[in-house]
Amino acid sequence: MFEGRKLLIATKHEKERVIAPIIAKELGVKCFVVTNLDTDELGTFTGEIERKEDPITTAKKKCLMAMELTNCDMAIASEGSFGSHPSIFFADADDEFLCFIDKKNNLEIVARELSLDTNFSGAVIISKQELDEFAERAKFPSHALIARKGINDFGEIEKGINDWEKLVEVYNHFIELYGSVYIETDMRAMYNPTRMKVIESAAIKLVNKINSCCPNCNTPGFGITDGKRGLPCEWCRFPTRSTLSHIYTCQKCFYVKEEMHPNHKESEDPMYCDNCNP
Repeated sequence: MFEGRKLLIATKHEKERVIAPIIAKELGVKCFVVTNLDTDELGTFTGEIERKEDPITTAKKKCLMAMELTNCDMAIASEGSFGSHPSIFFADADDEFLCFIDKKNNLEIVARELSLDTNFSGAVIISKQELDEFAERAKFPSHALIARKGINDFGEIEKGINDWEKLVEVYNHFIELYGSVYIETDMRAMYNPTRMKVIESAAIKLVNKINSCCPNCNTPGFGITDGKRGLPCEWCRFPTRSTLSHIYTCQKCFYVKEEMHPNHKESEDPMYCDNCNP
């Protein structure tokens, strides 16, 4: 279905470095990028252009933009979000979505990687010591930084700062003018190796999902669409909040399969039981 075809990776931030080797090897496609694709018009991490859609819709729009630009019928795009983890509220997370669209075969397949491994952060800095401490936490200079007057001020901004001389120069400039500077991590993929690793993990998930075919009609993308809680407690057999099964659904013929005990256990530790450990 995919062997020998061209696949466009819709990115302006060098994500092809981690996506292309995986996709090319597993699907047998020829990956390429275009330089005149401006995905920033759908939103920027620094907020100058607000993202108006959810991550999946945005990733799909990137694919469609790129396909229209090149007349290619197959594309992959990614979109990431940063902020509080949806269930571990005190921790920041990187939530990456990868979207694969094949117009020829009428396929849309999405994979997600949610990771606590991120340096996402920002702070108002008023001293050199605070700057040094923030830079160390942010993994600078291997991970770039952004500087601006304030968190919601887009009037003057410096992106992609990845050496100490430039960072100190920019810091001094803002301090002299405003008395403080807002420093944040640059979350664009080519400036953030940690994020690039999460995108790589998402690409592996995506290709595994593409290679998973429906048992009924053999359509690619036979993946998990839902999960059922209720794994019984080892002691009292009361249903817990842990996963009992995964539901797989074919997007073409709507065949449904339930996989019991996906985490390879038939009961849950009593410490996770609301009856034994309320």
